[in-house]
Amino acid sequence: MDIRKIKKLIELLEESGIAEIEIKEGEEAVRISRMPAPGAYAHAVPQYLHMPAAPAAAPLAQAQASLPAAESAAPKPSPNEHVITAPMVGTFYASPSPGAKAFVEIGDEIKVGQVLCIIEAMKMMNQIEADKGGKIASIMARNGDPVEFGQPLFVVE
Repeated sequence: MDIRKIKKLIELLEESGIAEIEIKEGEEAVRISRMPAPGAYAHAVPQYLHMPAAPAAAPLAQAQASLPAAESAAPKPSPNEHVITAPMVGTFYASPSPGAKAFVEIGDEIKVGQVLCIIEAMKMMNQIEADKGGKIASIMARNGDPVEFGQPLFVVE
């Protein structure tokens, strides 16, 4: 299937608001699915992803023991702060293109739905939007850094 057709399908999916589309053309098939809202992941975890805690706990405990105390203890946000986390694994980009102005900077006032950054995952650029309005107190990822699911990206007051 031609990459231009796939890009056009993605655009149509975004414009229409449809959650998922699957197209078959001969023996080729493509399925395009929109990512669920950031809070929906906790309810949509497939059963086969649950792994026993005991085998993974020992290496994690050893890795945390080797970290300095300041790094292993994540700072707790104060009651008036909201942490925006990464909804997926990928590469963090603070601006829409290299050399362009960042979407937000520390001290900027933001609104719900405003684009804060882009996370590139599997060659797809995913715009990450604010789920709460306020003032950017901290940006916890640098441009080009890899980010993990659930990793804190922004602190909003």
